[in-house]
Amino acid sequence: MNMQEFDVSKYLDDEEIITEYLKSALEENDTQFFMQALGNVAKARGMTQISKDTGLGRASLYKAVSGNNQPKLATVNKILHAVGLSLTVEKTAST
Repeated sequence: MNMQEFDVSKYLDDEEIITEYLKSALEENDTQFFMQALGNVAKARGMTQISKDTGLGRASLYKAVSGNNQPKLATVNKILHAVGLSLTVEKTAST
């Protein structure tokens, strides 16, 4: 039996889904997980186009979203901007 690996990027076809997906990933407080999620979004949008929009070479883009590195905030912001999103800061509930 030929089992194909699940590819979440195939289901990231709606702005609201993408936004909620990345919000959920960010809430995990795991940079590696968030960067992989951002990579899935970039893949869904087309890595070539994201590469052009960010000014990052394809290899640099893949490296940034692999989850194996700690990219600079400027790089994260470039990728988010290229997919039409931005980071927001808000007060958390105090304990």
